[in-house]
Order: sequence, then C-alpha cells, then structure tokens
Amino acid sequence: MPENASLGGCIDRIELGFVEREATPRLLMKLSIQLHLAGLSLSNTVSILEIFGVERARSTVHNWVHKADLQPEEGRSPDHVAVDETVIRLNDEQYWLYAAVDPETNKLLHTKLEPTRTNVIAYAFFSELREKHDVDDAVFLVDGATPLNDACRRHGLDFRYERHGNRNSVERVFREIKRRTTSFSNCFSNAEAETANEWLRSFAFAWNQLI
Repeated sequence: MPENASLGGCIDRIELGFVEREATPRLLMKLSIQLHLAGLSLSNTVSILEIFGVERARSTVHNWVHKADLQPEEGRSPDHVAVDETVIRLNDEQYWLYAAVDPETNKLLHTKLEPTRTNVIAYAFFSELREKHDVDDAVFLVDGATPLNDACRRHGLDFRYERHGNRNSVERVFREIKRRTTSFSNCFSNAEAETANEWLRSFAFAWNQLI
C-alpha cells in the first residue's frame, strides 16, 4: 500500500469526540496528532500548523494526542507472538516496558509500562494480552527472561526460546520507542506513568496503521 494511503487511512481513524469548542480545523488537528505519533517532535508539529496559518502551543498538540485516546485494534489471532521487555527512562526513574508483537505483520498487540520487573507483573501482562486478542493457540517467542517464561507456563501457553529471528520484530519496536523518547524529551519528560502509558497506546495505534 502506498505510504500516503496509509497516512490517510490513519487520519480517518482518529476520532475527535473530545472536542467541544476548538477553533482549529478538525483535519489539521488530526494531521497534527498523526504527524507527532509518526515521529515529528511537538515543536516541528506546531511549525507545520503555522504553514496553514494556525498558531498553537506544543502543550495543545500534546493534549490533542492524549485526549484522542487512540488504541490499537483488538481481536487479532496471530500464529506467533514475540514478547519482550526493556528498560525505559521516565524522568529520573527506571521503568520496564513490556510489549507483544505479531512477527508476521510487525503490528503491536499490547504494551504496558511498569515500575518494576516481577513474575506477577509479567503474568498480568499476559492476562491483558489474552483478553484483547485470540492468542491461546499461538506460539510465544521469548528470550531467557524468567518472568516471561514463568508467565507462559502459568497461563498454559506454548512458547519457545528464540533470541533472534522472528523476535527481531519486537526489537524494532523498542528501537523506535527509545529513539522517540531519546530524541524528543517532550514525550516522557515531566510525565506521569499513566500519561506515558497513554502515549504508548497511541504510538501502537499509529505504528500499526503505518507499517
């Protein structure tokens, strides 16, 4: 599919039900949300708005993104699921990002940011994943992380150890998230954990539309 068709389809899926009184044309609001989630900083996004004669603060675009409450599509039935965890900095604190990806399509299935890394948290992540998608018959691709392996066993899921191969799909997602949070300090700087989780869900929505 041509890239511009993907971008247009993504814009069409952005709902603005939260808008009551807003002088900005809705198409420009949707474009701003999409551009920021696709990789543009807030500063550069407001610069694009200025081209159209609209002046808005970075915080305004930030609020649009979060109020849109974008969510990745649920109800998928992948044959394989790559699951991994990585460290993300939130202000001066260390958090663990859990992510599940369909390696066949590279689409994000579920993300969750947690303050620590335990068997209980990994089990809860898999519970949420199973509620959102039909993954009980899938083969889970995990590394040697004990919490992930333990969660698969406790849920009765089929899993295998795979360090590279199809698990590279989740690594690509992690690289992009870390690129965003490193390059654009306005993503996770001075943000609460729930705000970061909202951004991750919005990112997953945009990622799935554009890949």
